[in-house]
Amino acid sequence: MSTFEKIPAVLLLEDGTVFHGKAAGKIGTTTGEICFNTGMTGYQEIFTDPSYYRQIMVTTNAHIGNYGISENEVESDSVKIAGLVCKNFTSNYSRKMADESIQEYYLNENVVAICNVDTRQLVRHIRDKGAMNGIISSEILDIEELKKKLKDVPSMEGLELSSEVSTKEPYLYGNPEAAYRVAVLDLGVKKNILRNFDDRGVYCKVFPAKTTFAEMEQWKPHGYFISNGPGDPGAMPYGVETVKQILAAEKPMFGICLGHQMLAQANGISTYKMKNGHRGLNHPVKNVIKNHCEVTSQNHGFAVKPEEVKASDKVEITHINLNDGTIEGIRVKGKKAFSVQYHPESSPGPHDSRYLFDDFVAMLK
Repeated sequence: MSTFEKIPAVLLLEDGTVFHGKAAGKIGTTTGEICFNTGMTGYQEIFTDPSYYRQIMVTTNAHIGNYGISENEVESDSVKIAGLVCKNFTSNYSRKMADESIQEYYLNENVVAICNVDTRQLVRHIRDKGAMNGIISSEILDIEELKKKLKDVPSMEGLELSSEVSTKEPYLYGNPEAAYRVAVLDLGVKKNILRNFDDRGVYCKVFPAKTTFAEMEQWKPHGYFISNGPGDPGAMPYGVETVKQILAAEKPMFGICLGHQMLAQANGISTYKMKNGHRGLNHPVKNVIKNHCEVTSQNHGFAVKPEEVKASDKVEITHINLNDGTIEGIRVKGKKAFSVQYHPESSPGPHDSRYLFDDFVAMLK
């Protein structure tokens, strides 16, 4: 047994529920909104997804770390989750492609984790009670002291986080000789989105979250992409204003996840915090335009209000979630602008929805 598995750790939820386990990763204390992902693989892509910033991740798969860590499977330059809760934290790995163990990775990235937790019981609790904040500690085991610390953690509702994870300086991605140029508004973009554009002959310039439309327009892009990202879409008037200007200029636009929520808000449709978000690799979505179903990768805690979408004369629904009927895709009437709530770049996840990148490139033509 590794040393880290012998040190006790505790997870305290906002409603007072306590889970005991063993320390993993860095010894310390961390806080955030607790959420769960039902994916069976792709833990490294989940750890590094900027959309999970300030969130404690519960993995429902029993073994985490069993295929190690590989440098080329990250979705950003660092771990973005606030902490990890899992059943088995497996430091030994059996994949030749891996560069290091999950324990080495977590120590290098300063990530606090707790293992040996009954994650089935925990997930059922969160599922029933809804999203809430939590605190993990392997250095403070006094529950009353942890409760005091947890009281200071802000709710995810009302938090603007995209500017914290966005690039600080613009950068270029792809082939400069490519046929098309797309300006990417980085609200927390994943690397695989940029790879998907590059694969389709698109040269990208990635801009910081608060870049204005006028600044991006100086690069003379053929179209605009509004990325995924963390936090409350209702706290981002700067992003909504940028999208409004893109639409007013009649520029082709594609949005994913937070980008979808920005497009909805730019058309007068509000967003709300879900009781439990969608986080996993097997969410069934129906494309109502093409009348077909796709299995999708998802990660979001906010959504657009269905009744407002249905009442809108500016947008039409393109995709719906077959589990709960939430709006998964919209397009703006009379304009080359569309968005989806899920992740067609699918890293991790199925590739059913990658046609959306082709649809956008067709718009650029």
